[in-house]
Amino acid sequence: MMSADQDGFARAEHGAVRQLRYGGVNGSRFSAIGGVPKRAADLLIASIGICLLAPLLVLVALAVRLTSPGPALFGHERIGLNGQPFLCWKFRTMRADANTVLAAYLDSDPALAREWEETRKLRRDPRITRLGRILREYSVDELPQLLNVLRGDMSIVGPRPVVAAELARYGSAAEHYLAARPGITGLWQVSGRSDTSYGERVQLDLSYVSNWSFVGDVRIILRTVPAVIGSRGAC
Repeated sequence: MMSADQDGFARAEHGAVRQLRYGGVNGSRFSAIGGVPKRAADLLIASIGICLLAPLLVLVALAVRLTSPGPALFGHERIGLNGQPFLCWKFRTMRADANTVLAAYLDSDPALAREWEETRKLRRDPRITRLGRILREYSVDELPQLLNVLRGDMSIVGPRPVVAAELARYGSAAEHYLAARPGITGLWQVSGRSDTSYGERVQLDLSYVSNWSFVGDVRIILRTVPAVIGSRGAC
């Protein structure tokens, strides 16, 4: 059974998805920041990355299948450029019965339910497998998103990909989010990740889009490496 808060959140998410699918925010449409040059750079980097990382991708996929029942990849619906939904791919880091486990966990503790409602994350998430914690700590679970970049759903650098219900909480900043393809990495990933508040995350996305430049993207990519190695703010 879902709590009243969870049920209300689910209804809000459904309404947000419906609104975004039919015209984005107030029916406005955007061209992606960076235009063709940024898209060309994305294709080049993603193609090289997939070729270089192919052995690692295969090994991780096999490890996920061998250590936990279920598929190696998991696709979760996120909102992209102009409010278009897409499946954001990751290596599966959760148990196959993750939804059931989460519902029972939130029902058992109101404080955890509030944490989930505020951040859409849990610092002690019971759904995550042992291997999944390692993959998340070093962001290896996000490598399949290179496929999303090739498809045009995402960019190498951009705002944090969010679900529809989260975007409904962005307020006027939502229009900035919708003007860019979500990124595999971005200001949030190099600024503390889960150590930041939700309001700070929104401001980081707003700042990225408002001040976008190729130089800024390069700086974020360079800052991503030490942030991942140090597993700073991983959750």
